[in-house]
Amino acid sequence: MMKSGARGFSIIELLLVVVVIGIIAVIAIPHLQVAVRAAENGNMYATLHSVATTQTSFIAQNSRYARLSEVNNIMSNSIGSPSGNGLTRGKFVISMTPAVPSDLELRTAYTITATRNIPSEGVTYVYVLTQSGLDPIFP
Repeated sequence: MMKSGARGFSIIELLLVVVVIGIIAVIAIPHLQVAVRAAENGNMYATLHSVATTQTSFIAQNSRYARLSEVNNIMSNSIGSPSGNGLTRGKFVISMTPAVPSDLELRTAYTITATRNIPSEGVTYVYVLTQSGLDPIFP
C-alpha cells in the first residue's frame, strides 16, 4: 500500500522507458554500421593514395615499382599486417597481381587490389590501384 507523497517510478513507467530505448537502438544500430563501413572504406581509399605516392617515389629511385611488401616496409607497416602474399587491414585484404611480381614486370606496371567481402554485409567493395591511378569498383 502506498503512502501519500511516496516517490519513485511505477513498473509501467520503467517498462515504457525500456521499450523506447529498444526502439531507438533498433533504428540507430543499422545506421551506425553503415557509418563504420563508410569510414573504413574512406580510410582504405586514403591509404591507397599514399601507396600510389610511395610507388611514384620508388620508381624514380629504383627504375621499377615496389612489391607490396616493400611498400609496406617503406610506410612503416602502416598498410596492413602480412598475410601470405598479401596484407590484411581491418576487413580489407590487400593483394598484388601477380602475387610475387618479378623486377622485369615491375618496370612498367603494377596492380594492387583491396577487397572487402563480408558475406553478412551482402556488399563487396573492391579498390584497384595501378600505375594509372585508383579505381573503386562497387557493385
